Amino acid sequence: MKLMAKTRNIGISAHIDSGKTTLTERVLFYCGEIHKIEDVRGGGDGAKMDHMELEKEKGITITSAATTVYWRGLEEKGTTFAEGIEKDTRVNIIDTPGHVDFTVEVERSLRVLDGAILVLCSVSGVQSQSITVDRQMRRYKVPRLAFLNKMDRMGANAFKGRDALIEKLNHNAVLMQHPIGSEEDFCGMVDLVTMKAYYFDGDNGEKVRVEECPADILDAATELRGEMIDKVAEFDDEVMEAYLEGNEPSEADLHKCIKEGVNTHKLTPVYCGSAFKNKGVQLLLEAVARYLPSPLECAKPTAIDADTGDHVTLQPDKAKDLVCMAFKITDEQFGQLTYTRIYQGTLNKGETVWNTRTGKKTRIGRMVRMMSNDRANIDEAHAGDIIALVGVDCASGDTFVGTDDLTNLSCEGIHVPIPVIELSISCKDKGDQAKLSKALSRFLKEDPTFHVFTDEESGETRIAGMGELHLEIYVERIKREYGAEVIVGAPQVNYRETIRMETVFDYTHKKQTGGSGQFGQVVGILRPLVEEEKEKEDQVFRFHNQIKGGSIPTEFLGACEKGFQDVMDKGPLAAFPLINCEIFLKDGRSHDVDSSDMAFRIAARQAMRQAVRAADPVLLEPVMKVEVTTPDEYQGSVIGDLSSRRGMIQGSETDPTGEVIVNAEVPLSEMFGYSSDLRSMSAGKATYTMEFSRYVDCPSNIQEKVMAERAEKLAND
Repeated sequence: MKLMAKTRNIGISAHIDSGKTTLTERVLFYCGEIHKIEDVRGGGDGAKMDHMELEKEKGITITSAATTVYWRGLEEKGTTFAEGIEKDTRVNIIDTPGHVDFTVEVERSLRVLDGAILVLCSVSGVQSQSITVDRQMRRYKVPRLAFLNKMDRMGANAFKGRDALIEKLNHNAVLMQHPIGSEEDFCGMVDLVTMKAYYFDGDNGEKVRVEECPADILDAATELRGEMIDKVAEFDDEVMEAYLEGNEPSEADLHKCIKEGVNTHKLTPVYCGSAFKNKGVQLLLEAVARYLPSPLECAKPTAIDADTGDHVTLQPDKAKDLVCMAFKITDEQFGQLTYTRIYQGTLNKGETVWNTRTGKKTRIGRMVRMMSNDRANIDEAHAGDIIALVGVDCASGDTFVGTDDLTNLSCEGIHVPIPVIELSISCKDKGDQAKLSKALSRFLKEDPTFHVFTDEESGETRIAGMGELHLEIYVERIKREYGAEVIVGAPQVNYRETIRMETVFDYTHKKQTGGSGQFGQVVGILRPLVEEEKEKEDQVFRFHNQIKGGSIPTEFLGACEKGFQDVMDKGPLAAFPLINCEIFLKDGRSHDVDSSDMAFRIAARQAMRQAVRAADPVLLEPVMKVEVTTPDEYQGSVIGDLSSRRGMIQGSETDPTGEVIVNAEVPLSEMFGYSSDLRSMSAGKATYTMEFSRYVDCPSNIQEKVMAERAEKLAND
């Protein structure tokens, strides 16, 4: 229990290029895990956590990486800041990608973490992917701290960063530090709990110097401290009552209130610093150790009982029966590497466990603790641990238990966004076909947002994913890691179809060929889902059984539902999947001899086809949320270009550096090749991010064009 109390499982998440990996590199250095700091871009071996060659080349994180460090507190360096913090706090860290194309890495990491650091650029504040990451943290109810990075840059402003958290993300954000200096003169910060000033000396900021608060900012820091106390005192009634009576809360009281606010998701403490300039990282580690929950303190995870559908609470107790979850898998030279979070019990090397999805027994061979791409062998792991298993064959999201009494349990899975872009892929040389198949099988197993399928009409292999970069990375990995030369077709948009009006259906399937025949009648209503009932990013079909009096026997209702759902795979306009349809089965008839599952499935299928055609079907196209950051002189060109791509400009704002941020919603079909066009029109100075927003009706001319192209393709195939 003591080890669990000293454990923190945290993730570092942010908008792309906010400094997550740079921050993690400093954490590794200050915890003694590495002895030389490498930069994400340029020179050396690259950042420790970006171990893939593609990550080092592109300067971005593609896959999440895990590591374990031990934070021993600042008191060893001559300060008393860490008083009250357990020594040797073990911090399991997962550094996640910032690019939206790899968002599933963030999803599955947050699913198994107890806390997180939301990193923001102190110049740009809350950006588009910051909003997505925050939504993911809320989905998994992860307590978080905020870190305003890049305080040394021109235009950096901690107060605007805090305000952006409040205004754009609706956080109860409170600054825990007052910066000393600004922009290039930023040199440290005043901790508002202790009112001490902290400076970071030495070549790598490893020497923390503590002094009194500078006189020139004492009044401002004191005022900011009062604002902080006003916000945090409300998390303890006794502290609040004493404060209202004029009694200043003690440091211990403030720490207790802040921790309560963080762990109830009602407070976001905001820290500031510059990871690149080695300032403020140690104080952030102190906050992680002090305020983020241990496995004993965080909200208890649950598993679903497959027999009853009930939620079963898991206890972070190493003496109980084992329950753990495989949340990420990668294939390596010596077998599959399975990243695993242990929620309950103890896992020992050599023991046998049950995979609750397959029902099969699995023997645990080698167990390792990860250090990015390096690893250390271990013989056992307990509740609260994040480790990796070597050579265990399973899928991402599988649950393992230590006794066959628990094989009905399944840890809840992760949210997987639907792919919005696809392209064809084939080999130049038929001899490479086996390599391509092996690569696609591996990526399909590793990444839930990566899809592989065979086009029924053309017979060509197609891959689908979250964006152009997502698929580009996989194509490049096929070439590099498997030596297969592949030919890639033009990207295609994943359109959808839906209906716009309610319609009634009444269909009888009747077939007599001698002997027993087939008979089934279904009567009901098909209607579109109203806006508030739609589940964002999910393909939705709902079936409601409203049969009364047994006009359709209960044993055939499942066949009816399957028949209706069969039609959802191909809509009537261009054979794209149907979404957002709702069926009410109200009546029907059966025959004592001729009715069967097959008869009712066929009846439902035909009824659905007729109903969809009569329900004003429309084609839907994916619309992307696009954020372009450009120098002011190119603003007009950028906005004009987005408008020409059928984009809807949502607004623009100027950041403190003078660059303009343009927000727009643009159909995905118009965004192919945008990266090159943007570079050309801005002399390479503008950047953009893009993520899926929603599906909307295609304009009639676009719908006709897509339908004609689709019909031509199907005819040629």
